[in-house]
Amino acid sequence: MDGIHDLGGKQGYGPIEVGDDDRPFHSEWEGREWGIAQCARAPGITIDWWRHCRELIMPLDYLERPYFDSWAQTDFATYIEAGWMTLAEAAAGKAPAAPDSTDPPQPMSLQQVLQEDRAHAIRFDGEVETAAAFSVGQRVITAQHGHAGHSRLPQYARGRNATIHAYNGAHVFPDLSAQGTEIHQHCYNVVFVAADLWPEAAGSKDQVYLDLWESYLSGA
Repeated sequence: MDGIHDLGGKQGYGPIEVGDDDRPFHSEWEGREWGIAQCARAPGITIDWWRHCRELIMPLDYLERPYFDSWAQTDFATYIEAGWMTLAEAAAGKAPAAPDSTDPPQPMSLQQVLQEDRAHAIRFDGEVETAAAFSVGQRVITAQHGHAGHSRLPQYARGRNATIHAYNGAHVFPDLSAQGTEIHQHCYNVVFVAADLWPEAAGSKDQVYLDLWESYLSGA
């Protein structure tokens, strides 16, 4: 959906800070939130539904909230909405103790979290009965407009000419996955000339590569 989260190619937010700090987390709670995101899985919460919920954060809140903080906000909102936990439990920071247990669960190490994540890895590729509509080297144009739901086609790349760089196979279509419908669709790696995206890049040899689903494309 169109919203403040779609900042690609926009001006006015200052330079992106790039330093040599390679720490994955800057506070202990950030590591805990990352662990929650990796290990806590609730039925019906797909990555696309999660992203759609994150896109619903109010603009000022989205811009001012730290990265992992917005993760936590989205995680707890989706878990509560799915009935997996209550608002009271989120506020208290703990769930009621199980009646038949007196031992609290033990925290997991980073290695255990990574093993758990790999054990429950989800595949998004699949098969479709229709043939791919486009081939490598073919000129295409991206869709002009977005829609009210989730989309992986960024605003800056809409209504632009591009070329099919590679075919990625069929993958779950995120727009419908966010609505609870899982279908697979042909997906392509598409290359744009920078000047076709931003006129001020005229004369530049830079290119931009995006993975885009077939519904986002039409023949040029």
